[in-house]
Amino acid sequence: MLTPPRTVVRRDGGLYALERALQRRGFRYVAGADEAGRGACAGPLVAAAAILPEGRRGEIEGLADSKLLTAASRERVYAEVVARALAYAVVVIPAEEVDARGLHVCNLAAMRRALASLATRPEYVLTDGFGVDGLDVPGLAVWKGDRVAACVAAASVLAKVTRDRIMVELDGRYPGYGFAEHKGYITAEHTEALRGLGPCVEHRFSYVNVAAVSGRDGAPPRARRPVGRPAPEPMERAGASGGTVGVALGEQPRPLAPVGEDVVMEGGVR
Repeated sequence: MLTPPRTVVRRDGGLYALERALQRRGFRYVAGADEAGRGACAGPLVAAAAILPEGRRGEIEGLADSKLLTAASRERVYAEVVARALAYAVVVIPAEEVDARGLHVCNLAAMRRALASLATRPEYVLTDGFGVDGLDVPGLAVWKGDRVAACVAAASVLAKVTRDRIMVELDGRYPGYGFAEHKGYITAEHTEALRGLGPCVEHRFSYVNVAAVSGRDGAPPRARRPVGRPAPEPMERAGASGGTVGVALGEQPRPLAPVGEDVVMEGGVR
């Protein structure tokens, strides 16, 4: 029996090399998925998925890992991704659900839901860093995927820009924390504001730094968030044709991820 030829991805092939190699093997629709807000202690977790078209139309000038772009560059690339993508989807997980279900569980669920919401069904999935189970198509977890695969980079820009816009809105609703500047990440300014003002309802009470200033540091994660307050308002964003944006709510609670995992900051301030 003849074995199929190996797929070779050249290191110097650039951001589009991995997708082009998969497309040569017959996987026409390659989707990328990524998240933003994993290391923040306030605001939502946002996941996105995107499928870029083959050929030159799918090549977006300036596309890169969202953390490597300036805010203005991200906005420009975001508009190009929305205009050119065959399909894209963004899912927003509010802080309350992160507290209730755990960060890692929410992260996987959000990426799974974003991929499932794509108007064009992917034939192969690339994810940043770790795999997403429960998909009915083959996939590959790529280390630093937002720096080596265009579709993952596109998803990272969608997630980052969406989350940044939400945090700017929250800054107007909850002044004093500086959400518009640090976007909810654990900076010195944010830590000082937390100590002076205490946490607001958009903080993640399962994170040890928030729990400590709330007086609930001795309680288990699920009990740290104050009870008896209204449910968070849905934060929905309109998407272009082929894109869907929504809030991930309503799934049954699952076992919480360890608290230690919740407080890891990945990549520093974004």
